[in-house]
Amino acid sequence: MELNAELCPGHHDAHASRGKQIAHLMQGAFVAFALGLMVFLRDRSLVRTLSITFIAIVLEALPFMLLGTLIGGMIEAFVPRERLAALLPKRRMVTVLVGAGLGAIFPTCECAIVPVVRSLLRKGVPLGAAVAYLLGGPIVNPLVAASTAVAYSFSWPVVIVRLTCGYAIAVGVGFWMDFRFRNQHDALVPEVVNHNHADCCCHDHEHHDHHDGAWGFNAFRAKLASAIHHAADEFFDIGRYMIIGAFLAALLQTLVARQTFVAAIAGAPALSVLLMMVLAVSLNLCSEADAFVAASFRATVVPLSAQMAFMVLGPMLDIKLLLMYLPVFRRRAIIMLSGMTVILVFVIMAIMGVIWK
Repeated sequence: MELNAELCPGHHDAHASRGKQIAHLMQGAFVAFALGLMVFLRDRSLVRTLSITFIAIVLEALPFMLLGTLIGGMIEAFVPRERLAALLPKRRMVTVLVGAGLGAIFPTCECAIVPVVRSLLRKGVPLGAAVAYLLGGPIVNPLVAASTAVAYSFSWPVVIVRLTCGYAIAVGVGFWMDFRFRNQHDALVPEVVNHNHADCCCHDHEHHDHHDGAWGFNAFRAKLASAIHHAADEFFDIGRYMIIGAFLAALLQTLVARQTFVAAIAGAPALSVLLMMVLAVSLNLCSEADAFVAASFRATVVPLSAQMAFMVLGPMLDIKLLLMYLPVFRRRAIIMLSGMTVILVFVIMAIMGVIWK
């Protein structure tokens, strides 16, 4: 009974309250800072560059995020938990392996995948599989393979290595999160856990839908309205973090020139990998576009291993994504997920720098 009470939506714990306070503080600070720039520095060329970069990032991300929230809403309304559980492998380790490769069937940009993963977690998908899809989906998909092939003049080894590394790192982090958080409630924010266990408070919506839902027009219309409602909630809940993340990314891009990274890279393969990882996190590029930016470094001193680090880490972890994770994962889980991702990318690419020159 105590566990049920803790998980029910009517019982707000301290973490949920703190999370909302942090979100409101971030929004207030962002609005105040942006207004200050507009009022006091609106004629500066730096501010104009910042504004253009910020708008470009937001316009690039919004359509994909809208698509992701719509897909998440459809999963929420149309896919019963029992049916989803029946589709997944019974063994958790196999589920992680499958989750990391789901992007091959459901290609999703990193801007769209967060709300989809949030809906999957609400439906009871294991944490490791959800994390593997979160990291692997934006890389292990045919759209990214095609864009990488075009950017690198159809050098298929580059395409294969990128997709293979993305899959391996997604699986590794998925296994790590599954092992580290045996009780996935310790990794997820209360809103996700509460929704996942809403039936404990006698709100068995899926049970009602299953029996009431003869698939007539009225039932379909009700489910569609529910899907759109969920999508709208997700869009505004996650969208505020995306906006703030885009602004921070634009600020970094405006203040730090790429030439600074290139100059620091010369003659240091391991440092080149590390600095290209920093660049990937700060640029916030879409996974279908980042290969063209990475390929632009081929004529410089940046080695292929560092270019690969840029293309693998960017879709898994950037400033925008880190903030978008806040409505899904607890801060400790975000630190664990981010830290393991960075470590695996760095180690694999540093080894690649020695082997593949």
